[in-house]
This record gives sequence, C-alpha cells and structure tokens, in this order.
Amino acid sequence: MPVPDYQSLMLPTLRAVASGDAVPVKEIRELVATSENLSLADQQERVPSGQQTLLANRVSWALLYMSRAGLVEKVRRAVYRLATEGKQLLAESPTQIDIKVLRQYPAYVQWEASKRDSGGQKGGNGDKPPNGNQTPEEAFEHAGQELRSSVEAEVLERVMAGSSDFLEQIVVDLLIAMGYGGGDSQRGQVTGGSGDGGIDGTIREDALGLDEIYVQAKKYAVGNDVGVGPLRNFAGALVAAGTSKGVFVTTASFTSGARDFVGKSPQRIVLIDGRELARLMVSHGVGVRVKTTYQIKRIDEDYFDSEDS
Repeated sequence: MPVPDYQSLMLPTLRAVASGDAVPVKEIRELVATSENLSLADQQERVPSGQQTLLANRVSWALLYMSRAGLVEKVRRAVYRLATEGKQLLAESPTQIDIKVLRQYPAYVQWEASKRDSGGQKGGNGDKPPNGNQTPEEAFEHAGQELRSSVEAEVLERVMAGSSDFLEQIVVDLLIAMGYGGGDSQRGQVTGGSGDGGIDGTIREDALGLDEIYVQAKKYAVGNDVGVGPLRNFAGALVAAGTSKGVFVTTASFTSGARDFVGKSPQRIVLIDGRELARLMVSHGVGVRVKTTYQIKRIDEDYFDSEDS
C-alpha cells in the first residue's frame, strides 16, 4: 500500500514512540512500517528530490508537529520519548491524530501563531496545513514540479512557433550546454540547408575534430510521428559521413518501429522527442533563465549537539 500522508502517520508514530523509554527514529520508522503493512518497495519510495525516503520524510514531520504540541519529547539527536500529554492522549484510545487534534494543545496553537508572526502573515493562513495532507516540503516540491511542467510546455510551444532553422540552432546549443564538444560553442555548427546530406548540425567532440556527433532536427506537429524512413536515411547519412554518432530530434514523437530500428542499428543514434527536448532545454538553461532561487534550510544538528560536548 502507498505510504500514508503525514497526518495519517501521527497516531502510529506516537504509538511507536510509546514502545520504549527512548526510541531512535530509525526504530520508530520500522515500527510504523510494520503497523501500516508497508512493503519494502513502499519503504524505499523516495520524495521527488530523491534525497530522502517518503516514509522517513513523513514520520519526521509527524514527530515535529507532535513535539510542538508537547506529545513527544526529543531526548537527544534522532531519539524521542513519549511526553505526559502523549501518554494521556493514547490512554483515550484515539482513532486518529491530525492537525485538528493538535490544535487542542496550547503549545501547538502558540507555535502556529509564532510561525504566522515571523512570516509576517495576517489572518488565518495557518488554519490548515498546505495542500491538505502534504508536508511543507512536499507542497514546495509539488509547486516546483507544476511550475516546471508549465515552463516546459511553453518552451515547446515557442520552439514549434519558430522556424526549422531555429530548431537546428536550438539542438546544437542544447548539446553544447549539455557538455558535448567540451561545452565550447565554437565546436557546434548548424549545417542544414539544401544539399546538407541529411545532416543539420555537427558537434566536434575534440579540438581537432577527429570525433564528431551529427544532428538531424525535424519540426513536426504533434501526432506526425517520425517513422522508420527518416531514421534509415539518417543512419545512411552517418555512414556516408564516416561517423557512428547521431542525435535525431523531433518536436513530435517517434513510432515504435523507429525506436526498434534505432535499437538494432550499428550506428549510435539517440532519439529526442518534443517533450524530452523541452525537458532538456529547461534542465540545461537553454531558452530559459532563473527568475528566483529559494533555499530550504534545516537545523544543523552537529552545531547544536556541540553544546553538550
């Protein structure tokens, strides 16, 4: 089953903390995974950034919120124990613990108020957690993904609105930005035009041009997928040029037959469709620029632990 949201994990997390006098977070996660019947695959699922498992992230947030309400106490780094308020709550045999329950505790209400004050917020912005049951980090990453998807879609629209010659230049610029040709723009060249022999651009991998990547770019409307024919012609152009490396880009997509052909071809041909082209352009800063940078900061546990040393 999927990893429950952080509010759904509050009760099993509190019960896990109650299993001993001082319980390490690692053991808490294991107990929660067992109580929620999470498979190994579920436990290994990671947040979009890939920096942490989803289970670890949500258990950590559950512990944070419950500690603000005074239900659990931090004994030392990554070790928790049940507080008096937590014992009393478990004695009542609750069916769930969520933000509404935590708001019954003055310490939590005060903490929420302090967050609003420090953020300069007015009114009831703290009346519910962001995006329902998402943790703040999950809400942030979700918003980032939505923004990125929107930018990628707009990038592809702009590419489609441009000329075929512009697409050829985009592909050369992108490969240089990805590090091909040593990242030197002088090693990339658009060669498209009449009599181009099926080659729209080249990237010299080394300074002397002993190793080259050849490029073909096709601006097609969505649904007009590239089939085997153009790929066969491109492979022939690579043979005629005496090279074995090629990148074929289309603003549409490729048929399964085209992909099968490339998989069996002795030439090393990479296929990039419209969605992948937009994704790569955004990832490598081609046609986009950074508007705002946000940093997510965490407590430096080593710094504060040094007080006891």
